[in-house]
Amino acid sequence: MNTQIKSILLGAMLLGPVAAINAQTKASLWLTRADRSALFEQQKVPLIFKTGEAGGTTITVDDKQHYQPIDGFGFALTGGSAMHIIRMSADSRAALLKNLFAVTGNDIGISYLRLSIGASDLNEKVFSYDDMPKGQTDPTLKHFNLGPDKTDVIPVMKQILAINPAIKVLGSPWSPPAWMKTNNDTRGGRLKPDCYPVYAKYLVKYIQAMKANGINIDAITIQNEPLHPGNNPSLLMVAPDEADFIKNNLGPAFKAAGIKTKIIVYDHNADRPDYPISILNDPAARKYVDGSGFHLYGGDISALTDVHNAHPDKNIYFTEQMTVEPENQSTINIAWPVKSLIVGATRNWSRNVLEWNLAADSEYKPYTDRGGCPMCQGAVTIDKNEVKKNIAYYSIAHASKFVRPGSVRIASNNMDTLPNVAFKTPDGKKVLIVANTGDGALDFNIQYQGKVLAVKLDKGSVGTYIW
Repeated sequence: MNTQIKSILLGAMLLGPVAAINAQTKASLWLTRADRSALFEQQKVPLIFKTGEAGGTTITVDDKQHYQPIDGFGFALTGGSAMHIIRMSADSRAALLKNLFAVTGNDIGISYLRLSIGASDLNEKVFSYDDMPKGQTDPTLKHFNLGPDKTDVIPVMKQILAINPAIKVLGSPWSPPAWMKTNNDTRGGRLKPDCYPVYAKYLVKYIQAMKANGINIDAITIQNEPLHPGNNPSLLMVAPDEADFIKNNLGPAFKAAGIKTKIIVYDHNADRPDYPISILNDPAARKYVDGSGFHLYGGDISALTDVHNAHPDKNIYFTEQMTVEPENQSTINIAWPVKSLIVGATRNWSRNVLEWNLAADSEYKPYTDRGGCPMCQGAVTIDKNEVKKNIAYYSIAHASKFVRPGSVRIASNNMDTLPNVAFKTPDGKKVLIVANTGDGALDFNIQYQGKVLAVKLDKGSVGTYIW
């Protein structure tokens, strides 16, 4: 055998397995079925892309077209959520937090959290970090203290950070201290104009105090649901007031203190895109603003694109949505939150998706009086050491485990009955999330770089495909 033939055969032996691997693009599938026969479970049979033309219904993924980067997916770690978690036994708590925040095995890898600055409506009691007896004020913030957060939110956050030190944290206030408000009440009212400077310092102190506890606040919103003053706690803050507060107080206060925490405006429903646009139209305010935050209790998710188009240099965030299901139901309507939030928000430029509270008990407690939420089911239900996973858990899991921070949204053609969204991860993997909102099972193809994968989704099911 001559040297040239030997060389060719040796090359074939060495390259053959590699060539075979390269010729076959394998995909994995994590599936949730509407009948609960699979709840975010990896399917055992590998899927293989084949060379050829796609016929019939086809989702084409194109990673040459890039859109917004992704910061993460997760929930609000409300005071009530942290209260339930911290009361678990050490072993049960560790197991739950690993499942929520790690990425190994069946862990779902939550990568973004929202904290309330002071109490939200899902705390046992309303509080701020500088409460004063009625009739008294504290303009120097001498009495500022993280208070109740020290017993639950902060220790839980420290355990989470031990699992994922890079997790992003958004802070949102529900109300300033009552003495800063026109009605001297935790519910409703407006921020007194003469308290704008001290409230800016209050938010600076919050960020500094959390940092001293090892918790970096990546971003804050100015006010949770600023057009909903009927909650407890809450505050009415119309757009001109928010712009005024940012440009004349909070922005300069952050700059003076050397704080890099991002400022996100609005943090309310998609029915009022004019609110963030009006603030971003103000040159003196917009220079301090990173982007706009949205909920979806009103309006259409496409409003996020309206805001993006008006100010494409500013970011879009999805900061809250309560996702609940009836207790002990035999089916799970997983397609709705995936279509509306995971697909809907990211296809409309959002860098993240946050659903509402991470945990509650079986009675949806705690919540505040005079306006708290008695129907806010947690992503997990915690009763002592028992944990039940709910629809919010599964809907976020379909994105959070695989679409890691630093991923970028890529192109895919959307469909009415197969709403979908695609991403490219930092390590080069492609992730396609698909929901079947049609009237029956659907056969379709996934096409990528000239290869085709034939798949099927049952009615109401959601699949995450990774390759």
